[in-house]
Amino acid sequence: VQLQASGGGLVQAGGSLRLSCAASGRTFSSHVMGWFRHTPGKEREFVAGIGWSGGSKYYADFVKGRFTISRDNAKNTVYLQMNSLKPDDTAVYYCAQRGAPVVVTTPTLYDYWGQGTQVTVSS
Repeated sequence: VQLQASGGGLVQAGGSLRLSCAASGRTFSSHVMGWFRHTPGKEREFVAGIGWSGGSKYYADFVKGRFTISRDNAKNTVYLQMNSLKPDDTAVYYCAQRGAPVVVTTPTLYDYWGQGTQVTVSS
């Protein structure tokens, strides 16, 4: 399985970015996808997750109302639309795939990871 994340960059506070994660290697539509982020000195933290059909979505409290996760199973791609960005959102963002059918927030329960994409929000 390969996960390729893209879409990061530098944006001013209040701006928006859309991250994409393209998957290959196994049936994308059968697997839970998640987005995590990591900043130096902190644990990798859950941002958002989506069930295989896109019908169930879960968000960390700190992004609720600002970020939206979605997926296009025909394109084997999961997205993270990030609006109203804050400097605290600065991190490397990773997509991850899980074989089990339930969205969870624990990073170690995800099987495959993308390489990460840097998001920097300036004040």
